[in-house]
Amino acid sequence: MKSILTPLFAACLAGLGTLSASGQKTSGIAFGSFNQWVVREVKESGVIGGEVRYIYEIGPTDTLRGDQPYHRNSHSPWGTSNVLAKVSGITKCSVTVFPEARGNGRCARLDTRLETVKVMGMINITVLASGSIFLGDVIEPIKDTKNPMAKLNQGVPFTERPKALVMDYKFHTDGSPNRIKATGFSAQHSVPGKDHADAILLLQVRWEDAEGNVYAKRVGTLNEQFGQNTPAWVNGHTMPILYGDITHNPKFRPEMGLMSGDRAYWCRNSKGRMVPIQETGWAAPDEKPTHMILQISSSYGGAYVGTPGNSLWVDNIKLAY
Repeated sequence: MKSILTPLFAACLAGLGTLSASGQKTSGIAFGSFNQWVVREVKESGVIGGEVRYIYEIGPTDTLRGDQPYHRNSHSPWGTSNVLAKVSGITKCSVTVFPEARGNGRCARLDTRLETVKVMGMINITVLASGSIFLGDVIEPIKDTKNPMAKLNQGVPFTERPKALVMDYKFHTDGSPNRIKATGFSAQHSVPGKDHADAILLLQVRWEDAEGNVYAKRVGTLNEQFGQNTPAWVNGHTMPILYGDITHNPKFRPEMGLMSGDRAYWCRNSKGRMVPIQETGWAAPDEKPTHMILQISSSYGGAYVGTPGNSLWVDNIKLAY
């Protein structure tokens, strides 16, 4: 077995340390203040109106024009749920993450929306898209709605052991008793349970076998849900990271368990192929990770599930030590 730790993006996660009002040391994640964005200017296909759309990415300020796949800037570790899709020869944009003014700077706004593409006799798709930001990148262009997890290269190299994730946030939902699921090629249907936004952080020890399969043990876990409307910003919200086997911890919920099979996140292996990350067990509580997965979303429950109209605003994402 060989480690797949690389130095790529290590500098992005090593911000300058500061002391918070509570006395804890915090370290920012590059571009986690959301004051800089890449703007992609894309013209959609004429058969769906030919409108010029703007896709936003988190990274050094820049403007890109044309319907070309986006390759993440080497200085930014962030990916978003904003995508360029080319389905049946039709160019379509899906935009669920936006920069929004906050004070003298900006924050990130994550929306849950229904995206529709209709062309008589060719295509009729309605997909529910949740706004998400994550450490990693999207494999563009999106060509279909099958196996959405396989289109996200999740996680970046990381070897530290932070105590918590810290961020400012604000959340709005209409409080609907059920969510909807819309995958694009089947009828929408109701999913029981109110929607909420959530933040997921996983620390892993990863390795790769000779065939390119990627495995991991779970070192640290964070999964916090946001279900209550917050008209005002909640600043400096601290979310502790739990280490080791947490199945007997009072805070454990089934969705915090090991991710494998259909629940697995995906990554690009050393051969350049996208493969699932199969978590095989819990690491010792004092083990040093090799990778971090961080994803913040406006809805939960997996791909294509959520409540249209949800909005989550986030700002000043940091790690606390």
